[in-house]
Amino acid sequence: MSYEFLEYEQIGRVARITLDRPEKLNALSAGLQDEIVAAAKTAEADRDIHAVLIRGRGRAFSAGYDITPTVERGEQAATRTIRTDINRMEDMVAHWNAIYNLRIPTIAQVHGYCVAGGTDLALHCDMIVVAEDAKIGFTPVRAMGTPPTHMWIYSVGPQWAKRMLLTGDLISGSKAADIGWAIEAVPNDALDDTALGLATRMSHIGKDLLTANKYIVNKAMELMGRTLLQQIALEHDAIAHLAPEALEFGRMSQEEGLKAALSWRDGPFEK
Repeated sequence: MSYEFLEYEQIGRVARITLDRPEKLNALSAGLQDEIVAAAKTAEADRDIHAVLIRGRGRAFSAGYDITPTVERGEQAATRTIRTDINRMEDMVAHWNAIYNLRIPTIAQVHGYCVAGGTDLALHCDMIVVAEDAKIGFTPVRAMGTPPTHMWIYSVGPQWAKRMLLTGDLISGSKAADIGWAIEAVPNDALDDTALGLATRMSHIGKDLLTANKYIVNKAMELMGRTLLQQIALEHDAIAHLAPEALEFGRMSQEEGLKAALSWRDGPFEK
């Protein structure tokens, strides 16, 4: 299968998926989201692949969802209802749940910026290996909504989830590992080898055993209410899109450009 927005390669028993929109900091367009799932499912179906590694090309793992203003987006926003917005969120969350529920282990290899939707993708992988100098956070909480998925609580606990989501601040990869967001932080020049080494180590185990052991951990998280929380999170994200700040961000983005909207949103936090 050929891909437009990513590169797929096999390294031993590992499938490495490289997001390939470096000019957009690997912003998660609808097309890229579809291809990530398609590539992961291809790996899952291949009897010779036992693990999946996801990384980004260029300066970022992913700077988030692609929110570049377009005429189509403006028209959609003008006719959006709370129900259609929830439907849209459910479709998007389904992509990441497909990664979470993949039968073989997935590792996110994070460098540069991993922001907003980039964290949604990373947190739905089984493990995250991060560069020490990476920048991680969910800045849209400042004026756009809430995380449409809510895996933060399961990786960093309630206090750090609140610390990140009530400020939108960015933290370093080193800090992310300290608080449990990532399993390990390494210098950027060691990231490729470290992440691939971990994936390769897992790939030595048979697929049936990998699936069984991953399944048990995932079911434990279901007992903690993960799926219900995901639904609650996306519904509250749709509600939050109607907040005055979110509406103003959308207006400014369409009329004055995304750069102006981001400056308005993040300016107070640069002091």
